[in-house]
Amino acid sequence: MSDGARIPTTLRTLRILEVLGHADHAMTATEINDELGLPKQTVHRLCATLEREGFLTRQGSTKRFLPARRLRDLGAGLLFASQHHIMRRQILLDVAAKVKETVNFVVPEAQGMSYVDRVETDWMFRIQLPIGTHVPFHCTASGKCYMASLTPKMRRRFVSSLSLDRFTARTHTKPDALLVELNLIANRGYSLDEEEFLDGMVAISVPVTDSAGRFLAALAFHGPTQRISISDAIARKEYLQRAAKRLRDALI
Repeated sequence: MSDGARIPTTLRTLRILEVLGHADHAMTATEINDELGLPKQTVHRLCATLEREGFLTRQGSTKRFLPARRLRDLGAGLLFASQHHIMRRQILLDVAAKVKETVNFVVPEAQGMSYVDRVETDWMFRIQLPIGTHVPFHCTASGKCYMASLTPKMRRRFVSSLSLDRFTARTHTKPDALLVELNLIANRGYSLDEEEFLDGMVAISVPVTDSAGRFLAALAFHGPTQRISISDAIARKEYLQRAAKRLRDALI
């Protein structure tokens, strides 16, 4: 079986566009397939479909394909959308420079809170939670920040759906105690992880909302207790809060 045969059907069209996007010249379907190794008739059929739909065009009267207007418009749109990522990254870099610890941009997903962006601290001693990591809702600053954004009724339902596994001696394993803390978080506007997920790590998080006040993500920083205490984290919360407002404004 060739490598091309292992390309999922749903990705084959994108791989064709990727090959053309990397090329500095028009290409025939056969030349495109030299890099993909798909069945010959498959590449010809997909190229014909892309041409018919306005994503590819022919170079004059030849059999060579070039990106057409629809594909160029798509590329321009993706480049424009990436401006949000660039702005977010610059804001995270600014916060990290001020708090001197690792800063995270975390969103809720079915598997837990997902780290979608982060800026690592310059300290050699750091706690590694790479982009793509999923962490629990009930024992992390970002997870509790998200749950606190829910209505009281939804909070109760959400907490009742969790297993509340114990990770450290400080992990909330009783729903009522967790709900009390979530109410406190909702009132004060920030959440803490007081060594509830990992022994020797503390964290603080604030919500990033849209213009209507709806939760989008959690902005947080964490560090080892050898270097930062809970009181230290709370003393730096304004950096997170100001950055959360900048992130909200950048999304408008």
